[in-house]
Amino acid sequence: MLSPVVTVSIFQKQPDPQAYSAGQVIFEEGQPGDVMFGIVEGEVDILVNGKVVETITSGDIFGTGVLIGIKNRTYTAIAKTECKLAYLDEKRFLFAVQETPMFALNVIKKYSERLSRLQHLIV
Repeated sequence: MLSPVVTVSIFQKQPDPQAYSAGQVIFEEGQPGDVMFGIVEGEVDILVNGKVVETITSGDIFGTGVLIGIKNRTYTAIAKTECKLAYLDEKRFLFAVQETPMFALNVIKKYSERLSRLQHLIV
């Protein structure tokens, strides 16, 4: 069983978490990106074609695709509440994967679960 605590702790160690106000767009579908996010505090809505398909909370990660080969963002992320988000660029992501293999497994699991949910909504 994978522990989300491992993922949360990696994001909590990142410097300079970014604050977002409720309603603020974090990124939009189709935009290029170079970081993934972890929610330290708050809630984020995930939208596809302008519709909320998921609300994620503290401890969740999102925006992973751009670090594993997806060119552009596949959904829009908007702060549902005031949020504090930590982020990993490719260098920090690779370091975290190397130092904590469980982190890599958790990221893959979360990414595949979200992808599966989004595919079911689109079909």
